[in-house]
Amino acid sequence: MKRFNRTGFQLAIAFIVVVILSWSLQAVAENTEDNVFMAGAATANITPPLGMGLVGGWGTPPATHIHDELHARCLVLDDGSTKLVFVIVDNVGLRDDLLDEGRRRIQEKTGIPMKNVMISSTHTHSAVSAAGAERYDYSSGGEFDEYQEFLLSRFVDGTQIAINNLEPAKIGWGDIDVPEHLFVRRWKMKPGTPLPNPYGGQDKVKMNPGHSPDLLEQAGVPDPEVSFISVQSTSGRPIALMANYGLHYVGYVSEGHVSADYFALFADNIQKLLGADRQDPPFVGIMTNGTSGDVNNNNYSKASNRKPDYVQMRYVADDVARKVYSVCNNIEYKDWVPLKAAAEKLTLKVRKAPKKLVKRSEGVLARPETVEPIHRHEVTYAKRILLMDKWPDEIDITLQTFRIGDLGVAAIPFEVFAEIGLEIKERTPFQKSFTISLANGGFGYLPTPPQHELGGYETWYGTNKVEIDASVKIIDKLMNLFGEIQE
Repeated sequence: MKRFNRTGFQLAIAFIVVVILSWSLQAVAENTEDNVFMAGAATANITPPLGMGLVGGWGTPPATHIHDELHARCLVLDDGSTKLVFVIVDNVGLRDDLLDEGRRRIQEKTGIPMKNVMISSTHTHSAVSAAGAERYDYSSGGEFDEYQEFLLSRFVDGTQIAINNLEPAKIGWGDIDVPEHLFVRRWKMKPGTPLPNPYGGQDKVKMNPGHSPDLLEQAGVPDPEVSFISVQSTSGRPIALMANYGLHYVGYVSEGHVSADYFALFADNIQKLLGADRQDPPFVGIMTNGTSGDVNNNNYSKASNRKPDYVQMRYVADDVARKVYSVCNNIEYKDWVPLKAAAEKLTLKVRKAPKKLVKRSEGVLARPETVEPIHRHEVTYAKRILLMDKWPDEIDITLQTFRIGDLGVAAIPFEVFAEIGLEIKERTPFQKSFTISLANGGFGYLPTPPQHELGGYETWYGTNKVEIDASVKIIDKLMNLFGEIQE
């Protein structure tokens, strides 16, 4: 029989005790009585004047009616030594230099480091562009028009008001699966189905194909999870609830109408459900865009049942809010959690079209308008290919991560495919994580390398702007940033 090693056993016990004491002392050092957790929230109205061009479709019709106001919704968290700022903007996509300037001005006014400020778009398709006169003209960077300057002032105002509203608070987070509103919009079609792209090739998938006997299967899977963060005053009064869902948008907005889409309706509904209407300071509901680059609310496996404008939007917003509400009262609220942030630039190669396609695009634009195009967007993409050819060979994007206790939040400046978000959730070092898309910029779609092989709208030159392996590099960089703030 092997003899019991009493000395070794005692040393092992002593080591465990030292480790536990070390952790306890670190926790005490972090969460002293001076470190009171605080939260504050606010909204800033960013509704544009009528007459400005709306983006989200293939044209820019003038805004003729405000269906519902647009906002920048701000949430500030403070653990006593670190502040984190979320600014969620009702816009289809905001250019990176505009958001860099917004974060710089917030730092200048509040002292909060730029890396601790996350500004993202909801991706409503019924708002005015803040990406410049031409979304694909990289050379337009650095100059802001009147509406963009207005947005910058509102980002700063909203953040400062949220800071003014800071009060002792408790925080919790949770999630619930709501899969019934999510459908991958990229479809593989039956063999022999023509799938032309705008530059003379054939794809293997089609975006938004409509209901058809040629449908084969969806070319991906959505992320059904609604993640959310809830903050309350120490007495239990709701301060804010910020959710994250992988739904592109709902749409079906009347022509010429400005609308924040289901994102704003969710915010309003969750406020009502929480009994937080008419508070002082006001409660702020927020819905962020998750990894929804290939996911929308259209179920093409069934025949279309088009509802009147705004009806489907209200239905989705109400259902998601009710399901979040059904679990938000069961989550554990903490009186204090550590907050950390990390951000870093990542250099990516610009995905320019081959020279033969550049030359072909020049020919498309030079030919008479009487020539019938091979694709309804042939001319549009000829212009985009030529504009992208003027871009630099490399660009820098901002990647960012927040730590909120055992929760990790990632920020990516693209319309991110759902499978990328699912991989981040699988690889995160935190207990839970979610990803906010179109944060700190908007560089088009971010498919995975296998999705690039299938082609389709989201992979076309000009729609996708960076190297094919970009998603792999982005995920790896985010894991490194998560590691930095996990300690």
